Amino acid sequence: MKNIFMDFISLTKPKLISLVLMTTLAGFYIGSNGSLNLDLMAITLIGTTFVAAGALVLNQHIERESDGLMKRTCNRPLPDGRLKPKDAMIFGLVLSIAGLYINFVHINILTGILSLLSISVYLFVYTPMKKKSAFCVVVGAVPGALPPAGGWIAATGSFEMGALILFAILFFWQIPHSLAIAWLYRSDYERAGIKLLPDISTESNATGHQVLINTMALLPIGLMPSILGISGQIHFFTALGLGAAFAIFAARFAMNRSIPSAKNLLHASYLYIPFLLGIMSYDRITF
Repeated sequence: MKNIFMDFISLTKPKLISLVLMTTLAGFYIGSNGSLNLDLMAITLIGTTFVAAGALVLNQHIERESDGLMKRTCNRPLPDGRLKPKDAMIFGLVLSIAGLYINFVHINILTGILSLLSISVYLFVYTPMKKKSAFCVVVGAVPGALPPAGGWIAATGSFEMGALILFAILFFWQIPHSLAIAWLYRSDYERAGIKLLPDISTESNATGHQVLINTMALLPIGLMPSILGISGQIHFFTALGLGAAFAIFAARFAMNRSIPSAKNLLHASYLYIPFLLGIMSYDRITF
């Protein structure tokens, strides 16, 4: 019984959920502008957890055959046969509906709409596109960038420039992050027929170019909260340093695509977001 319970928990991808909650919390805190509603914040985190977990479970239900073809995912509960697809689908639907109910009824309509948009794009656009076009990486960055904007909207009840900036930061951060993962596991993805990479051929460097372009775009976008008066100078100079360092790792990967350079880029991406959002939260300007 314990193993079955843990398999259901693993379907929700707790590590990924923790990243979603961290970005949502940052968006909520920064958007609160000095007046933090702890009850609303707790409800927001609960609703976000249910929505994100439901989407991730349903995604694994849809992709269970593809997951079975890849070394990194073949031992997941569904391709390994430890859970039945029908049970996983019901689990994912219950989580999704519960999360949408919380966000629509107990937070506000805008947060509910954003949650519904996130689930819809993730399951009905991004997931099927993964086997048809490498552009799926861009589409997949949309639902992944919505949690901090959702946190901001949950706190304020409105879609403001700050929410848009947080969305843009997460959007441009995700593309080099996702492409680094895709490059490291390219043979796995190729085996499953997933077109996450624009350069399946080793002669092309389209992945390197896209990594560098999006990381360079992220650098000025990361400064925007300070420029717009959302955060102060500490955030400005920290974001400048973090963005420059991230761009250097991207340039190294673009010039020399190798496993070490891809891993370094991935590790840099893991450090960039929590440090940037942490400093932005610390240095936010209240008015």
